[in-house]
Amino acid sequence: MSLLVVGLSHRSAPVSVLERASLAADTQAKLLQDTLAAEPATEAAVLATCNRIELYADVDKFHAGVAELSTLLAQHSGVGLDELTPYLYVHYEDRAVHHLFSVACGLDSMVVGEGQILGQIKDALARGQELHTAGRLLNDLFQQALRVGKRAHSETGIDRAGQSLVSFGLQQLAAGADPGLWARGKRALVIGAGSMSSLAAATLARTGVAEIVVANRTRSRADRLVEILQQGDDTTVRAHAVEMSAVGDELTRADVVVSCTGATGLVLTADALADALGVTLDAPAEAPAVTAVPAPADVDQHAAWVENGSATSAPEAPRRVTLPAQSTGPVKLALLDLAMPRDIDGAAHRIDGVRLVDIESLADASADAPMAADVDQVRTIVADEVAAFGAAQRAAHVAPTVVALRTMAADVVAGEIARLDGRLPDLDEKQRAEITQTVRRVVDKLLHAPTVRVKQLASEPGGAGYADALRELFDLDPQTVAAVSRADLNDPNRGRS
Repeated sequence: MSLLVVGLSHRSAPVSVLERASLAADTQAKLLQDTLAAEPATEAAVLATCNRIELYADVDKFHAGVAELSTLLAQHSGVGLDELTPYLYVHYEDRAVHHLFSVACGLDSMVVGEGQILGQIKDALARGQELHTAGRLLNDLFQQALRVGKRAHSETGIDRAGQSLVSFGLQQLAAGADPGLWARGKRALVIGAGSMSSLAAATLARTGVAEIVVANRTRSRADRLVEILQQGDDTTVRAHAVEMSAVGDELTRADVVVSCTGATGLVLTADALADALGVTLDAPAEAPAVTAVPAPADVDQHAAWVENGSATSAPEAPRRVTLPAQSTGPVKLALLDLAMPRDIDGAAHRIDGVRLVDIESLADASADAPMAADVDQVRTIVADEVAAFGAAQRAAHVAPTVVALRTMAADVVAGEIARLDGRLPDLDEKQRAEITQTVRRVVDKLLHAPTVRVKQLASEPGGAGYADALRELFDLDPQTVAAVSRADLNDPNRGRS
């Protein structure tokens, strides 16, 4: 196993960089294909959310892999490598497994314990499978990450440590008030009909808003979301869909707006919001200075940190200064921007009567959120699962060699029985069957102890060499072993639960 992950997240990079580096769906597909075409990588998967962009790969060369994956991330994100490098982190082998399992459990989320990341990991795996870039290692890794995440949520109280990004955002909009009381009777506009917008609409409905209007570029998806909202047993919310062209009119009637689209530009400009409220946009305040981020010299420095064991990631960027204060008057329009890159103009902060909560302000607000005691329990689960995954991968590495050895033994038995038939042609079927069974039992007994023991030894740290020793001792054909591996990987029932 030579698992490598190179990425950046809200922990290592400011939102402004994450925003620029965000990857559209077609860009993610191209990134995966180009990664697979690169020499060091044989498998690839990309996990891209509003808070992180991570490229996973099975590589045969560490330093070359770090350089190649970093370069590919820069090329496809549109952020120059020199600019991107200070914010990248690198994890390798068991530490990479530990990282993904922690992500799956919500330990690395902006809001600790949120469960939406599981759906995003599932999507990343499905994309890799669809494009045939996820092979044995990444299939096993991502499927196990999903199981670990579900285990953490079912066996611990990690859900109490945090909330979904949507719930946390609504809590911030309520500014200390009970979100249910704050939302009761309000009219909400949801822009977008993807997974995050659907979650936002459902959360708004449960929170108690009176009406939800859904706007989306594809009207049929907006209609479908409205249908789902109206079928909910736990809400009585009124809901209907509108065209995107009607958003301006809907703004004049909305109390709450949640936006999360895949648009590359702004969906709501500050001028449009000011016009909808019938107010004048204040002059911008002088922009505060931004603290510089200490950065490693280059990508090779990242690789050196990991290889030497002195660090597993780039130093975290210091938190950015807070954006200009919200207007102090009564809130006429509450805005929640969950998109990356952002949908709503940050200048909306300056509009009288507007309260804007976006990914950047959520990051600041969640920085000091209390950590539940359950987090320690989840960390223990992650550590145990990482050890178990490593042992299983090492054992799986020797399995094709054991199968090839037993296949060779079976061929030897078959050859010797064929020779016996030529030398003793008068044997009847019963005698021939008894001799064949006896020879097979002898071979099985001779192979049983060493094959069982080699699987046990291979599951231990440093046990990968036992498969090589077995191939050498029994002069096994490497092509035969590789053929067994390919057959196992192509088994349609493999990995199903």
